[in-house]
Amino acid sequence: MVEKKNASPASGGAAPSVVGGVMIVAGTVIGAGMLALPIISAGMWTGWALLVLAASFFLMLSSAHMILRANVRFGPGASFDTLVRGTLGPVWNVVNGVSVGFVLYMLMYAYTSGGGATLKHSLGLSLPQGIVSLCFALALAFCIFWSTRVVDRLSVVLVVGMVVTFAVAVSGMLPAFRFENLWLSAPASPAAPGGPGASASAWFVLAALPYFLTSFCFHASVPSLVKYYGTDVRRIKACILYGLLIAAAFYALWILVGFGVLGREPLREVYAQGGNISHFLAAVDTIIPGAWVGHFVSVFAFLAVVTSFLGAGLGLFDYIADACGFDDTQQGRLKTSIVTFAPPVLAGVMFPDGFIIAIGFAGFAAAIWSVIIPAAMEWKFLRGGAGRPVPPRGERAGPGLRLVRVVWLYGVVTAAFHLLSPDVLDVLPVYR
Repeated sequence: MVEKKNASPASGGAAPSVVGGVMIVAGTVIGAGMLALPIISAGMWTGWALLVLAASFFLMLSSAHMILRANVRFGPGASFDTLVRGTLGPVWNVVNGVSVGFVLYMLMYAYTSGGGATLKHSLGLSLPQGIVSLCFALALAFCIFWSTRVVDRLSVVLVVGMVVTFAVAVSGMLPAFRFENLWLSAPASPAAPGGPGASASAWFVLAALPYFLTSFCFHASVPSLVKYYGTDVRRIKACILYGLLIAAAFYALWILVGFGVLGREPLREVYAQGGNISHFLAAVDTIIPGAWVGHFVSVFAFLAVVTSFLGAGLGLFDYIADACGFDDTQQGRLKTSIVTFAPPVLAGVMFPDGFIIAIGFAGFAAAIWSVIIPAAMEWKFLRGGAGRPVPPRGERAGPGLRLVRVVWLYGVVTAAFHLLSPDVLDVLPVYR
């Protein structure tokens, strides 16, 4: 294994602020898909939803730390291609490459499609959605091409805008909030093998797990953070932790507000109608008359898509540059930009209505490269593989190998549940 020794921040000069990294992580994680969390959580309801949220937060944080440790061993500038090839070998590198490429390209396509649709709806444009999606994607692609620092600064502004619009939307819904809705028991559902009640609620956890995994998936941005901050592990861990905490707070609040305002049966009807954001907003409008709440939710959704595009695009950009050997000159970045953005942008123009489908099918591959493969790299390192001696017993004891097993199992189970979900084989019960 060849390791790189550069430990200085990629930007040179003064060390970048933690705030920018936190905003990149939070902006990548918090996407428009979070608006659907109350819908997919309606079957398991409050207790199970918060438990799954907390478990997903901890396990995805752990897998991100595993990627960070591997990345630091190789040095700034190394991306997943280098990490996996150097640690697990060429076969796993092919599996990882296919998984990373599939997820990131699917997400970029989803954000191109969703961003164009949201922009067209919000501005009332008469242009074809494909053209709007093209303009939307090219503008953001230029920001990523220019530099990571531009994405840093823009992410700060966008996340602040998300916080403001989210706070206004939630405050507008609070007058209709009912605490008793949070403790509703599950009514009888033909989809639940366990029948009504708490045991029935637990069954709906299975199909929801992949959505929560995807909701905390930002891991393609970890190598970008290492490239940006150098090997300052403490600073990068702070970026990851606080970014995920912001996301978890957003998710928990939105789930509770959705439950408290709508209740269980209306959310079930929303799911039965297709579970789109428009269906959710229509249900809210029946309880809270007036268009302003829906308007602020729409603005929040647009900002969420933009920040997700920037975060996922930055991760894919650095991955492509590393995998293809493109340098960091202007010409090299132009080549990287073409390979990174041309496929999803063209798909967004040709197939402009694939947002939800693309998000759904990204979940399976995300479980592989963001959970299973990081756990495998950590396992090999702790067992003394990857050309290294066995680490001190203190590193392998306690949370070491046991945590790796738990994270690996979480990835395998979640990937399996995604295959059994209504989006694929339609085996698992859903609340609709």
